[in-house]
Amino acid sequence: MRVIMSNEAKQPKDYRFVVFSDEAAKFSFLTRSTAKSDETIKWTDGKEYPLVKIQISSKSHPFFTGEEKIIDTEGRVDRFKARAEKAEKLRKSLGNKVNKAKKEAEKKAKKAESK
Repeated sequence: MRVIMSNEAKQPKDYRFVVFSDEAAKFSFLTRSTAKSDETIKWTDGKEYPLVKIQISSKSHPFFTGEEKIIDTEGRVDRFKARAEKAEKLRKSLGNKVNKAKKEAEKKAKKAESK
């Protein structure tokens, strides 16, 4: 047996105009929402609307602003950089050892040829 619910049962009916405010970016916008709020704010049209404070918006999110921000609370980036530097040093030292071994082999070959 299959039960189909109508759209009326799924959709909220208490949409109203609400102001969302990103205080870090000093950016606010008015839209329709079902978000609950005890605060209100007077909008540019002179009317008072419920206010919902948000921490991030399109004016402050790095994806929209084009700014790259690395938030690293556990030191992951630093550990990654340290491992990369260590690997680079190891590559260089191994390269130096290979070059020394080649030079020594060439010297031995020249000595063997001259005898």
